[in-house]
Order: sequence, then structure tokens, then C-alpha cells
Amino acid sequence: MPAPHLSPAHQQGPIPSGLWERMGAEFGLPSLEKVRSRLAQIHEDPEPVMQQLVRVFSAEGTYCPGFQFREDLSLHPVVMGLFVRAMALGIPHNYFAAWMVTGCAALRGGRPVDLLDRLAPSVLSSALERSFEDGPRGGRRSA
Repeated sequence: MPAPHLSPAHQQGPIPSGLWERMGAEFGLPSLEKVRSRLAQIHEDPEPVMQQLVRVFSAEGTYCPGFQFREDLSLHPVVMGLFVRAMALGIPHNYFAAWMVTGCAALRGGRPVDLLDRLAPSVLSSALERSFEDGPRGGRRSA
């Protein structure tokens, strides 16, 4: 099945809940508290790591997309770099998470999550910027 594309309509309104379900099925989408508990088992103070996490906010709670973690629960450095850039651009967590798992025109329809270890971080960062150049909700962001 081809990867869904994050259209401007998604950027202007709520992200379909089906996207979170697909993300959870493919990568895991544990609750924030479950992640905190796991991190507390390997870090004396998990708070510095917790403050860096991509989060998905929904009516049911706050979740952490599994694509940001490596097998040892360390954070994927490319995802973290992209997320820092997204925050600097004012892209909300949910829109960034959705962008990571959907087809991206700036990446010839590829999903950023599938290209983390195949493309230079600068290429992914440029794709992020181009994808949201009109702002995460369709409004022109200032330069």
C-alpha cells in the first residue's frame, strides 16, 4: 500500500485518528508515562531525555512515537535533529509526527521515517522546511 501523503488539508485541521493507529501498529505509540517508566529503568534521571521527546497529543492522552527510539531506547539522532528544527520552525508535535510517517513530496513521495539512515540529515531538514514553508496550519510563516 502506498504511503499516505500529508496534504495541506491535514496541515489546516485535525490529523485523522487513523494515522495514529497506523503509527502505533508500525512503530509503537506508548503513553508518556510508560516511556517515563522505561527510561527510569536505564537513566538515573530520565527528565533530560523526557524533555527531548516527540509527543502525540490526543483526547485520550499523550503518547511517544516509537520511531524516535533505537532498540536500546536511546533517541535516534536524526529524528532528534529534525525535531529540534521543527520546533524552531513552530511546527507542532502532532504535525511533525504525522510528517515523519507520511509520503513527502519533497522526498519524491518517500516517508521521512524510512529515509533516516539513507539520506543526509540536511536533505531531510530541507524537506521538512519545504513541507511546512507555509506554516503548519497553512498560514505563511515569517522569515
